[in-house]
Amino acid sequence: MTKNEAQTRKEIIDKRLAKSGWDVTNPTQVSKELDIWVGFPKGYTLNDRIKTEFSGHQFADYALLGDDGHPLAVVEAKKTSKDARIGQEQAKQYAQNIKKNNPDKDTPFVFYTNGNDIYFWDTEKHPPRKIYGFPTKKDLERLLFLRKNEKPLSQELINREISGRPYQIEAIRSVFEELDKGKRKFLLVMATGTGKTRTCVSILDVLMRTNNVQRVLFLVDRIALRNQALEAFKEYLPNAPIWPKIGEKEIATDRRVYAATYPTMLNIIQDKNCPLSPHFFDMIVADESHRSIYNVYKNIFDYFDAFELGLTATPKDAIEHNTFKLFNCEEGIPTYAYTYEQAVNNNPPYLCDFEVLKIKTKFQKEGIRESNISHTEQMSLLADGHEPKEINFEGTDLEKKVTNKGTNALVVEEFMENCIKDESGTLPGKTIFFAMTKKHARRLQEIFDNLYPEHKGNLSKVIVSDDPRVYGKGGLLDQFKNNDMPRIAISVDMLDTGLDVREIVNLVFAKPVFSYTKFWQMIGRGTRLLEPTKMKPWCKEKDGFLIMDCWENFEYFHMNPQGKVTKPTKPITVRLFETKLEKIQIAEALNEKEIIEKLKKSLQADIQKLPENNVVVLD
Repeated sequence: MTKNEAQTRKEIIDKRLAKSGWDVTNPTQVSKELDIWVGFPKGYTLNDRIKTEFSGHQFADYALLGDDGHPLAVVEAKKTSKDARIGQEQAKQYAQNIKKNNPDKDTPFVFYTNGNDIYFWDTEKHPPRKIYGFPTKKDLERLLFLRKNEKPLSQELINREISGRPYQIEAIRSVFEELDKGKRKFLLVMATGTGKTRTCVSILDVLMRTNNVQRVLFLVDRIALRNQALEAFKEYLPNAPIWPKIGEKEIATDRRVYAATYPTMLNIIQDKNCPLSPHFFDMIVADESHRSIYNVYKNIFDYFDAFELGLTATPKDAIEHNTFKLFNCEEGIPTYAYTYEQAVNNNPPYLCDFEVLKIKTKFQKEGIRESNISHTEQMSLLADGHEPKEINFEGTDLEKKVTNKGTNALVVEEFMENCIKDESGTLPGKTIFFAMTKKHARRLQEIFDNLYPEHKGNLSKVIVSDDPRVYGKGGLLDQFKNNDMPRIAISVDMLDTGLDVREIVNLVFAKPVFSYTKFWQMIGRGTRLLEPTKMKPWCKEKDGFLIMDCWENFEYFHMNPQGKVTKPTKPITVRLFETKLEKIQIAEALNEKEIIEKLKKSLQADIQKLPENNVVVLD
């Protein structure tokens, strides 16, 4: 049923204002029908008694008042059957005339609504835009403070301690140039390992120092990435209070930097007692922005009225049209892009290049292709926040084939023979095995334990998101990142994206991948160079990394990277053993019996130390 303007105001607009904390019955908070003096048209006086819309007075439907009684904002109301935008010019005139009558005061913000749709216009900064709800008084005071105290971005120095590489500076400047033009959405495409997060933190640092933003939300798709982001903010923005602190569950409203997973923030805003207004944040950063995130978590971006900065490592030629559209970018033209090839070919390089070793197994030919996924299954994947090409193999016939013990033992043995090893030449460097399912991951760990029992179950660990032992200080993920052992993390999806462990030198694709976006995210786990000041004893050098592909993924994506020439490296213990044998041969030629006997005893002692159940020893 269509409501007239009076009904619209009483039954809808008053309630929506009340939801944002405005008491429409309190004249010190909200002035209804605010009388605004506008003067007379040129040549007319009070004695002419003309009656036009310009004859001396205008009446704003609502004025939202500050502590000093001056309007912080004006609201023009229309009935529900009318387009709210009809009130745009009228509301602007209210704001301008209030400013004209009070030149020492600030121009009020402008809102116009038909009850259902609300539009917001800061006439001094940005074009009008549709919003979810009215701001609170604190919101308006904060927005007014930012407007009055904003400094030019061009005059503020970028902190090069946070991000000082030339391409990072270019990315930051590109965002600032667009922001100066009045744009509110930005998309950065930067290869994994080139410092997306640091570049983002640097952008936020400048925006905060210049009073362009005050409060920021950083969104990620998993807890491990949230914790990683929090560490970056603590390190580079030490004076910005963050949420959450360790162990903090309830949302706080007194911080400047918030980091959350998409589901967490969605639950917060869907709570009927949500403490965050639609204007609570000034900027939202969406890590790994792609279409599926927006399909499921669109409500977050609709709810909050804020600048939006999208970050992605997906090569721009693989980014879908809808993603560019979401950030108001032209097709194929993000705000800024820096590719993996540019980073590898820089002198000196910013990222590691990789070699590929293809492992042939019988099950790869019996696998599946994305064409086997029904339309219904694709829609289900989208609804869960996944790309249609991200397939869940749990419980499938393929899982049964892939968890075959013999086939996986061959993969493990070939890995141990050809992987990049540590300085000793005996243990693999840090490695991620991308497994197909949790059952597959457990099978792989079982094989590592059986074939290499001398490591007492510590060589490899299964790291999956539903295991509570993964998280926190001393958890499995922390052990993998900061301890000598485990060397091998066997993961199902959890470590595919966002994990920052510079010491990773081996990646094993023990599953088929059908999403090009996901494939590059997975490759990105190995691309980072070591930091000279943060060397770990188990990885003192890294000039590249190895990818072992068990599923012809590179052929599937028509990629032809440099193949690895298989040259098994001899462990240092083997080289020492061979040296002793050579010395025995020389001693025999010289008839040095005492030396021969001493070397033989040393060799016998070495043999006694070998683990009896090790697969290499048994072979």
